[in-house]
Amino acid sequence: MSEFSFHDIDGRRLNLSDYRGQAVLVVNTASECGYTPQYAELQELWQRFGDRGLVVLGVPSNDFGAQEPGTEEEVKFFCTTRYGVDFRLTAKQSVIGAEAHPFYQWIVQELGEDAAPKWNFHKYLLDTNGNLSGLWPSAVSPLDPALVDAVRDALSIN
Repeated sequence: MSEFSFHDIDGRRLNLSDYRGQAVLVVNTASECGYTPQYAELQELWQRFGDRGLVVLGVPSNDFGAQEPGTEEEVKFFCTTRYGVDFRLTAKQSVIGAEAHPFYQWIVQELGEDAAPKWNFHKYLLDTNGNLSGLWPSAVSPLDPALVDAVRDALSIN
């Protein structure tokens, strides 16, 4: 995990290595998707476990159905005003294909093409050592008991 970095939605460098010792849920997001209400669930998950070591990282992407057409400023405004999001958001990224961000290329190298996002709001959980410890497709709620249990396991919470 240490070799991956993004720029956050405000243009600052964001190194995943800075989160060593924390669990990180990486989710490719979009503002005009049927799954967009998951922003509220991601926020709730982060509020529940953020003080115990969970980092939620939203990665806006326009790769699926052109459902994230706005600028970073528009995305940030939408997320904060509509869903109260205050977890970390990156700058817009490609998450599939040859232009995919290196993090997403790594996912495919590690687990094969089937592990690549198939739509918006695909979720990847990294444990406190930066190892991939779970992945869930778009239709799985961030508050799904299996995902919540995986977060608890990653954080060693009973």
